[in-house]
Amino acid sequence: MSSEQTPETGGKSLFSLQRRERLMEELRAHGAITVRDIAAKLGVSELTIRRDVNTLADEGLVSRVHGGATLPSPLDRSVAVGRPAAHSYSIGMVVPSLDYYWPQVISGARGEAEAQNLRILVRGSAYDAADNRRQVQALLDTQNIDGLIVAPDMGGEHGKELLRWLNALPIPVILAERRAPAEIPAHRLEWVATDHSFGAGMAVRHLWQEGHRMIGCLTDSTSPTSPHVVRGWKQALAALKIPLDASIHEDSAKLDNGDRAKHFDHVLELCRSTGTTAMLVHSDTQAVAFVQHCVDLGVDVPGSMAIVGYDDEVAYLAEPAISAVRPPKSYVGKVAVQLMAARLAEGRMRPVHRIDLNPELIVRESSVGAPRGLAGVVLEDSL
Repeated sequence: MSSEQTPETGGKSLFSLQRRERLMEELRAHGAITVRDIAAKLGVSELTIRRDVNTLADEGLVSRVHGGATLPSPLDRSVAVGRPAAHSYSIGMVVPSLDYYWPQVISGARGEAEAQNLRILVRGSAYDAADNRRQVQALLDTQNIDGLIVAPDMGGEHGKELLRWLNALPIPVILAERRAPAEIPAHRLEWVATDHSFGAGMAVRHLWQEGHRMIGCLTDSTSPTSPHVVRGWKQALAALKIPLDASIHEDSAKLDNGDRAKHFDHVLELCRSTGTTAMLVHSDTQAVAFVQHCVDLGVDVPGSMAIVGYDDEVAYLAEPAISAVRPPKSYVGKVAVQLMAARLAEGRMRPVHRIDLNPELIVRESSVGAPRGLAGVVLEDSL
């Protein structure tokens, strides 16, 4: 095995990232390094360290001096010879979608990166651990990345293995809208995520204040957000002393249009039989479909059925407009970049940060007013 490879890193390209991060940590700690000392400390040749110094200097991250390097002065960072000012660091970002929810997260990240003179490289992926890893590896292989912001799929064994792999990377990794489960010892991973449980609780308490005493929940178990929404719904029911065993919780995962209509009929029948007058629905695209189904059946929203959606991407487009919990999406991206910038500046001495952001409830027509329920509504006409 060459001096450029270790079993832990799995190859030359990855170890070079780790080595340069060590160089930067030594510079932040001491202000200057010598090639001889760092080569001895890392067990590589002085030629290898000189190449690393040259690479970092070309990026504007260090200043070359005889026999070593120093941190650049403010003037060095703002002016590069014959080219525009260099970005201080490059951050890779991998998100599972580029058309729903995540564009606002990306926008927040890019805005903060620009403010801090950071370069950010975004790749779209899928809700799939294998594809997440491919996209991350592509960034590691083709770009000189100093840190990663990732929203990985964490389901099943593949998801757990992905988290372990991310935790072992030699560069900082921050999860966006994700938290590592307790069974994965991801001690290095940081994250910033919306407190979706808190958001669900806000929705339930709003419906309670409007007079609803049986409040159901309709979610999609394939979404990483749904477990948190369900937990918050259950906790709010317990706090309000609404019996959980008599409350409706339905899963609409993997339903096509025909099956969805039948499922919504089933949900409404359950609502009538249990006296349920309000539903929390994740996501709000599903809430829009549910509201449209109710309207088509002649079920008055919010009089006979009050509805609160979750995500607030398209809820305002429905008729009637749907109340929705709105995660602070742009701030998730913004704070993730702030965390990364602080981590890169302070190195390993900085404690691991894990941040929850509270969402807000946007109240619209679909949940306002005293409940009348489904008594007397003839649902069978739609069947």
